[in-house]
Amino acid sequence: MTRNYKIDVDCPACAAKMEAAAKKVEGVKDAVVNFMALKMKVDFEEGTDPGAVMPSVRKACKRVEADCEVFI
Repeated sequence: MTRNYKIDVDCPACAAKMEAAAKKVEGVKDAVVNFMALKMKVDFEEGTDPGAVMPSVRKACKRVEADCEVFI
């Protein structure tokens, strides 16, 4: 299952950090951050509830870039 989320991030380097952090979260198969569109595309592992995983994705992103936001 793939879902798109609006994000707020200040620079491309920060977006890359957010992408790398999101990919490490359990339940996330893949994640792609588009800095220009301010969107994050998250592909979840089969059987995973996106609503349960996204708070962990947001937390992981904030750990690497404190002033970013993922709108879930």
